Amino acid sequence: MQTSDPSPGTLVAQRFVIEELAGSGGMGAVYRAHDLLSGRKVALKLLYGRSIQQRDLERFAREAQLLSELHHPGIVSYVAHGQAQGGIPYLAMQWLEGEDLSVRLERSRLTPRETLIVLEKAADALAAAHRVGIVHRELSPRLVSVEAPAS
Repeated sequence: MQTSDPSPGTLVAQRFVIEELAGSGGMGAVYRAHDLLSGRKVALKLLYGRSIQQRDLERFAREAQLLSELHHPGIVSYVAHGQAQGGIPYLAMQWLEGEDLSVRLERSRLTPRETLIVLEKAADALAAAHRVGIVHRELSPRLVSVEAPAS
């Protein structure tokens, strides 16, 4: 399995063109990419690294399968998943414009009204997942998208 980051312009799975790195972690990264099939921007999650275990591959495949079955306005939409060249597992999801909640909180506190809106939307999305037996184990401010500030 490949262990290096793909550069902008790299074609993944004959469908997604990497534009830029959006975020990374110990087992992979998320890129903003262009979907040649739909013409839209996607969030392309690639799982790679030196310490990837079979259980990590199984968890990633389960995440992709579960996301493909979820349909809720508060949950990012599934686009595709599979294995790219070099055997790298990928998951393509809807690209959301804006900023994540952790970035928003660095800039300033939320008002009480904004806090209630964010909590209500997050709880509604989690409830939708729970109704189909999914327990989200990685809820954090970086996973919540909020509208970008007006310029």
